[in-house]
Parts: sequence; C-alpha cells; structure tokens
Amino acid sequence: MQSETLFRRRFVVLGAVALAAGLAGCGVVPANQTGSALPGSSESPHSSSTKTPSTPSPAVPTLLMTPNVADGAKNVQVDTLVFVRAKAGTLSKVSLSHKGKDKAGKPQTVTVPGELSKDRTSWTATGRLDPAARYRLVMSGTNAADRVESTSESTFSTRALTLDQQTYPSLFPLTDTTVGVGMPVVLTFDVPVTDRAEVEKHLSVSSSPAQPGSWHWYSDTEVHYRPKTYWKSGTAVKVQADLNGVNAGGGIYGQNSASTSFTIGRSVVTKVDLSSKKAKVYVDGSLARTIPVSGGKSGFISRSGSKLVMAKLEQTRMASETIGISKNSPEAYDLKVKYALRVTSSGEFLHAAPWNGANFGRVNASHGCIGMSTADAEWLFNQVKIGDPVITTGTARGLEQGNGWTDWDISYSQYKKGSAL
Repeated sequence: MQSETLFRRRFVVLGAVALAAGLAGCGVVPANQTGSALPGSSESPHSSSTKTPSTPSPAVPTLLMTPNVADGAKNVQVDTLVFVRAKAGTLSKVSLSHKGKDKAGKPQTVTVPGELSKDRTSWTATGRLDPAARYRLVMSGTNAADRVESTSESTFSTRALTLDQQTYPSLFPLTDTTVGVGMPVVLTFDVPVTDRAEVEKHLSVSSSPAQPGSWHWYSDTEVHYRPKTYWKSGTAVKVQADLNGVNAGGGIYGQNSASTSFTIGRSVVTKVDLSSKKAKVYVDGSLARTIPVSGGKSGFISRSGSKLVMAKLEQTRMASETIGISKNSPEAYDLKVKYALRVTSSGEFLHAAPWNGANFGRVNASHGCIGMSTADAEWLFNQVKIGDPVITTGTARGLEQGNGWTDWDISYSQYKKGSAL
C-alpha cells in the first residue's frame, strides 16, 4: 500500500509539472509578467536577443504662405486687392511688383504697397493693379516650430484694358499752390463714372487745422469737396484720390491715382451790390476798399449768387460772338480787356472797363460783366486769389448750379445731399 501511495503522489506531482509545461508551451504569458525575469533571475530571459521598438518623432509643421491669386493666373481683374495668409508661422516680408514705364517712357519697377497684420500672419495690398502687367509676388516668412526662414514666389498677369475702359482723374488746385478761402477741391474724369459711391469711398481730404466738409457730385465727370464754412486762412489741405484700378462701374476702371496739396491764403471776400452799383472788398474781415461798378443791363443781367474766382487774366480778348451776339449786331464788341477775373463758366468777369466809366456807381450798362476803373481793377486783381468769393446781389437773375464753382451758392445741408455716400 505504501508503494502504491508513493506512486500516486509521484504521478500527481509529475502531472502538475507536465500541465505547467504544457501551459507554458502555448505562449500565453500573463500581462504582469511580460518582459520580466524568471523568479530568482536578475535579467530578462530575452535581454540578449530582443530590443524594445522606439516611437517615431512627430513631423514639424511646415510654413505655408498662400496668396489669394493663384500662381500663373491670367486676366486677373485690376481691382483685385492681393493678400497673403501664413499658416504654421509668420510673414517677415512680402513684395508685389511689375516692370512698367514712367511718364517719360523709361523702364521702372512699379511696386504695390501693402501692410502686414499685427500678428504677421497676413499681408494685404493697399493698392490695386495695373492692366496688362505681369506681377511677381515674393513671400518670406519664418516657420513657427523650428524658426527656419523660407521664401517662395509666384507670378500672375492682369487683364488688358483699352483707354475707353479707363477713366483718368485730374485734381485742382495744383500741388503747392496758395488759393482763396472758398476754393473747393475739383476732381474731374475724362471718362464718365457710374458707380459714384465706389469712387467716393477712395477719396480723402485732410486739413490742418481740421475742418469738416463734404463731397458733392455735379455730374458723372465732376465731383467737388468744400468745407462746412470757408477755409481758415493758413490751412494746409491734402487730397488723395486712390483710384488706380478702382471699379468705376459700367466696365470702367480708374486709370491711376492722383493727389494734391495746397495752402489757404488770407481771406479776401468781394461783395457786389448791383442795386447800389458798388463792390465792397473785405480783407481778413475788414473793409479794405469800396469800388464803384457797373453790371449787366436789361437783356444781359448779371447773375446774383455766391461765385468764386476761377481764373485771373492780366489781359484777354472778349468778343460778343462768344456769348451769342452776332458781329453784325448793334450790341457787338471785340475788346482787349485788362485785369479780368472769371467768376462763371458762361462768361461773367470782373474787369477793367474804362469805356464804361461814366456809368460806374450809377447805371448797370454792361453785357453781364462787372466793370470798374482800371485802377480799381488792378488793385482787386492783385488782392484776390483763385477760389476767393465774389458774392453778387441786387438782381432778379439767379446763379445756375454748376455754372462755375457754385459750391457756396447752396447751404451746407443741401451740399451734403450731393454726396454718393
């Protein structure tokens, strides 16, 4: 019995060992034993033949500089404002240019100005494009992850435009001139614009000292700007018409931008009263001279209204045919006139009229102009500047809007209604 019992015990032990060996042979290792040494061992059972796999490093984001105009694009509209966006980094410099010609026809590089955003993640052009031009866009920036700098380029070409598809803006007064206190900014176009509001958005006037004012459209080819009250003497005025490439409506685009700057002289205001036949000239608010005059007679009555000196002609020829009077008419005349100051487009002047001397201060006997002695005309000619006011009263004939610079012949509230904005 003892031997049998011993045999059974050995069988159980051997069976248990065999079972453990069989389980190990299936390759299933409990999770808490993965890569661990056997009990009582100081190193891993696989340390001499197996390495732990390493984790790959994450990729460094690459700086992307993306413009809104595709590389190689053709027929890009000239009113396009080019911009560049940066992703995974910042922009350091952007340039946009094309090869053009100056006014003399000499080759030059034409650069479009632009501005970087405060966070330097975008650049936006502050100017538009020229027609039929091939532009080069150069973008430089820094990768945010590794601070590596890089530069990329692209090119594109713009749509060609005929002169009939472009409008040329001209500004008056001219740069660096001194003008009168009533002088408006006069902007004219050689090709009519139909989108007045879009054009006006790109016009600006600044003055020192600052004075409020408004634009007023007289036609599709002419817009003016005047302050609420006469300019203050000594005011410096700057005007910018940023119209290059601006869509003026009807398939018309601004041909170029224009600017001017001018200064306001002393105040000289002439008040002509044709009921009393006298003109009073006020310099800086004080009466400087009273001048006997003669205005337009019946059939040629001078217009009453607030006019401005538009031109100064030391001597000019005046002929009746220019106002519709035949050279064979008893009213015909052809004269050389001195010290002439134009105040309407239709032909009214203040000027010397020695042939009419007997009527000064007594009778209105002219064909519409305001006549005075040669001495008085010369004095007045030397006092006034282009843009000084000439306010005429005493007749029943009014001044037509647009017949000269009639900006002051209506109230400021009425004037502002002429703005497109």
